[in-house]
Amino acid sequence: MLTFLVIIGASFAMMAALLTGLVSHTLYAQRTRQASLSMEKLAATAAPFFASGETDALYETLSTAASELGGRLLVISPDGKVHLDTFSDLDGTYAAPAEVARVLTGSASHAYQVYALEDGEAAALIAAVMTDGEEIIGALLLSTPVTELQSAIEQVERQLLTVFVVVAGAAMLAALIFSVTLTRPVKALTQTIRRMGRGDLSARADVHASGELQELADSYNAMAEKIEHFDLSRSQFVSNASHELKTPLATMKILLENLIYQPDMPGELRAEFMQDMNHEIDRLTGIITDLLTLTQMDSHEAKVSFTAVDLSELCRETVHALLPAAEKAGLTLHSNIAGGVTLHGDQSKLSQVVYNLIDNAVKYTPEGGRIDVTLSPDGREAVLTVADTGIGIPAHDLSHIFDRFYRVDKARSRATGGTGLGLSIVRQMVQLHQGDITVDSAPDKGSTFTVTLPVRKGDA
Repeated sequence: MLTFLVIIGASFAMMAALLTGLVSHTLYAQRTRQASLSMEKLAATAAPFFASGETDALYETLSTAASELGGRLLVISPDGKVHLDTFSDLDGTYAAPAEVARVLTGSASHAYQVYALEDGEAAALIAAVMTDGEEIIGALLLSTPVTELQSAIEQVERQLLTVFVVVAGAAMLAALIFSVTLTRPVKALTQTIRRMGRGDLSARADVHASGELQELADSYNAMAEKIEHFDLSRSQFVSNASHELKTPLATMKILLENLIYQPDMPGELRAEFMQDMNHEIDRLTGIITDLLTLTQMDSHEAKVSFTAVDLSELCRETVHALLPAAEKAGLTLHSNIAGGVTLHGDQSKLSQVVYNLIDNAVKYTPEGGRIDVTLSPDGREAVLTVADTGIGIPAHDLSHIFDRFYRVDKARSRATGGTGLGLSIVRQMVQLHQGDITVDSAPDKGSTFTVTLPVRKGDA
């Protein structure tokens, strides 16, 4: 704001100096033209009297003119001698000012110059050439004070300066008001950013402005909301991960303590404990593997190898691989897979998407149920659906099933070996391929997961 005011003040000062200088120059130039024209006319009138030696007529003419011009007139011959002085002080003396020399040499018809006097006043010397035909016979010199002109110029300068001071003051006041109005929302936004920098992620900018400032504040609030949500999600993720890792460790600790403090434990029970520990280790390994996968995808460090992928063949192989597990669980696994559906993607990650969806359907569908896997092209997209007649998902859980470690039925999920990360990984991998995944489900009626992926250009 101070810089802005300084710039305005300096600009007005420069404008005032330039304008007053221009006015002064204009007034002096106008006075010069008027005086020079008057002197040339007077020189033409007096020249015949000077040439004929009519001194009385010359003196009378010049005295009258000097009174009108408010100055003193001198007639000077080419040799520099003063032949007539209306003040009668310099008659017979020699005077050769530069202005007289210029007109006597014929370099100019008139000459003008202002001189400062010792008493602080100023006087102007104006010379005009006197000719008799083509011959230069002398010069007419006017000496007149210009104090009145200087006073007029100084008065004009004072008036201009007053106007500029008033205008500059008004401009600075308007700039001050504008600056305060402009900086108030910026200051509010700055204070909010500082609060956020100190760790208050709930800080929001309460800015009521217009244009770019309001857009900036809205963008900041949206960013702050995302950061707060991310921080809460991260805290919840750490809490859930700690809990999930702690559970198998606690189970293994209990089993180990039983083995340590019961050396005479029957062999069958010992073997059962060892199998349980092996199961918990597998579960712990699965959690850690899934966590590493999610971490790599979050940090964009996951290795991705995009190639042409035959999604039709991939789905057939996955269905064939999980068919024994479905039959063992007493389920019917049916597939309707269109041929020739090709994608540009990462085959291993797409395989994991299909595997996880079908595997979940197998785990959460009761005996006697049915699972349908369908793949079909839809314009420039491929649509994969995995529908089951399983336990279904309550409506209030549908919006959270892709959250990490979220389980609809925690006891059943742990019993089936789930980590609560499978669907999160599936969604991340689908989004990695610029696709989308949705779910439609109802309790005791089953669930239908639909994955939409863009098809490689040139393929149907």
